[in-house]
Amino acid sequence: METDSTVAPVSKRMLWAGYIASALPVLLLIFSAGGKFFKPEGMEANVEPLGWKMSQMTGLGIVEIACVIIFLIPRTAVLGAILLTAYLGGATATHVRIGDPFFIPIIAGVLIWLGLYLRDPRVRELIPLRG
Repeated sequence: METDSTVAPVSKRMLWAGYIASALPVLLLIFSAGGKFFKPEGMEANVEPLGWKMSQMTGLGIVEIACVIIFLIPRTAVLGAILLTAYLGGATATHVRIGDPFFIPIIAGVLIWLGLYLRDPRVRELIPLRG
């Protein structure tokens, strides 16, 4: 099957914008996972209203870091974005369920896909935004 590849190559400006857009949610998720591993004092008071137990935090942190690592590897970045979207969907649902603000995980998910869109021509080919 022949494909009509009309996707423009990635400019340096677009590539850097993609890296910056991707770095923001990655840093947020690394910080979040770090809290799950190191369990700072007072964390239990924040976790229990969400419906989670402290004993579940390490496992959740492992999932979070694994998804981020998969996202950071260029060959598996699309799979990582899909996994992070699922993870952030769960975070959104958790916050909606208890009436907390839920815009942070949504913004992180949008930035993950925006960053990937800007730096990966394969994603732009799959999602051709037309002006």
